[in-house]
Amino acid sequence: MNHLPRHEEILKILSRLRTISVHQLTSRLKVSEVTIRKDLSTLEEMGFIIRSHGSARLAENSRTLKTLNTRKTVNIGEKIKIAIKAKALLREEDTIYIDSGSTCKYLAEEIKEMSIRVITNSIDIMNILAEVPNISLVSLGGNYRKEAGSFLGPIPIEALKNFQIETCFLGTSGILSRGTFSSQNIMESQLKQQVLAVSGRRVILADSTKFGLSAFSVFARAGDIDILITDSDYNKFEDLKKQGIEIIQT
Repeated sequence: MNHLPRHEEILKILSRLRTISVHQLTSRLKVSEVTIRKDLSTLEEMGFIIRSHGSARLAENSRTLKTLNTRKTVNIGEKIKIAIKAKALLREEDTIYIDSGSTCKYLAEEIKEMSIRVITNSIDIMNILAEVPNISLVSLGGNYRKEAGSFLGPIPIEALKNFQIETCFLGTSGILSRGTFSSQNIMESQLKQQVLAVSGRRVILADSTKFGLSAFSVFARAGDIDILITDSDYNKFEDLKKQGIEIIQT
């Protein structure tokens, strides 16, 4: 299903406001109510939004949504150790993807001395690596979400189709023992799914606080992930190992 520029604008508005009425959208975008309702139906079918009573909201679990600034202050020591383990998987001149999120941010700090190509949707990672001379940095663009510090939506998903990524490093909001990995909203999940589709080696970076949690949208199952780098008691992850995921502990 094709994306219209107007769909992009609706998602951009919702990424800021979370919810908006049909009337407000018709006023902002200068089109008819019929047109807006068709647009919202399309976006709902694609999983980006949820409609209710003449309004639309972004498809996410707002009860468990945490801002990036909040996540940056949780379990910092373990996240840095995870980032160090992740760096050990890399070689000079690799092409990698680094996701948004606090643990992925620490990985960006760790690779500053490497000569490597980095593709990302994270504004933090762009800022960390922008002036590093030996890093080749590629930004995917898209709709900016302040609380996540990342760019999402159809634009980065389409851009990813032009790349071959050797190793991707993804964050997750939740991991269940049955092998599901989830994120806060459908736009995050769809971007992560496209990253996984174009990556040769697929790595999740997640501290143990994510285990046993299930966020709004599942973006991967056990067969989609090669490696999980984490902390905590190894026995907690025995079920994931049985499903073919390599577990690397800090």
